[in-house]
Amino acid sequence: MVLGGSHPEEPAANLTAQIMVENAEVEAGRLIVAIRANRSASTVTRPGEGYPSYYHIETPWGKKKLRMGDRASNPLDSWPDPEVYIHYPSRQQLAYMDIRNFNRTWPGRENGTITEQTNYAFMELIKAEDVDVFIDYHEAELEYSVISTIVSHQKGVDIAGMASMILTAFEFPIGMEYSPKELHGLSHREVGDHSNAVSFLFETPEPFIDRVRGITDEALLLTGKDEFVMTAGKHGLLYEKIDETGWPIEKRVGRHLSTTIEIASSWSDLYTDQAIVLRNVPGYSDLLANGVGYYFQDPVTALSSRVFYE
Repeated sequence: MVLGGSHPEEPAANLTAQIMVENAEVEAGRLIVAIRANRSASTVTRPGEGYPSYYHIETPWGKKKLRMGDRASNPLDSWPDPEVYIHYPSRQQLAYMDIRNFNRTWPGRENGTITEQTNYAFMELIKAEDVDVFIDYHEAELEYSVISTIVSHQKGVDIAGMASMILTAFEFPIGMEYSPKELHGLSHREVGDHSNAVSFLFETPEPFIDRVRGITDEALLLTGKDEFVMTAGKHGLLYEKIDETGWPIEKRVGRHLSTTIEIASSWSDLYTDQAIVLRNVPGYSDLLANGVGYYFQDPVTALSSRVFYE
């Protein structure tokens, strides 16, 4: 099971999930994809940040228009925020706004806020479908230390470690980190603790959400180029490198796709009787060569029963 759109302000996650839906062929096992896990957060942008409401991906058949979104659920769907957010069921105290953060409210609560209820529904789905491998796609600002990495629940460190080594040797550098056992609410912790699934979270760099960035427009979102973030890097203030080439969307989506392929491969090597074999999923080199839009199908030529609107 893979999730895009936990944080809609991280578009590579949403795009990766959409590419999986439109291209993946399952040879062994099953594949469950949520394109936009927190729909509420996609209906609003962050106040005062100047986010574009939409962005566009060039395809061979025209422009594909996509909704942007915020990090947290729409306040109109979840009001008021508490003074202090008490996570359920751990009782850990978190920042007040994290009551609307889809990646701080796992495993969710049946009678909680809309965000907690959404997490609860996903947990019920994970259990009902007996999910073995759970992946949550994300992007991170370059000022954040958890970046260019696979965060793994302790049940999956062998798989994540193998994937990290293979990807770093043959495609791009990516680390592996243990999910903190005492930090609650995050998918890589709670899904692994509250289900049989092995849970992972992927982080790829996104200069668009750095605090030191320049103009927050569609160009920055797609190209990942920003002179202010570059300057911060020259002063040693970042946890990932950036140069004039930036962090374009095809590179970020490609990293998520290749990491997904490698996690599935490593899982299958260890658990041959529960193998997950995916075909026709483009990888990092494919995205760099062809771009993101190349892998989206033209809805005009598709069967109407297979066309859906977000």
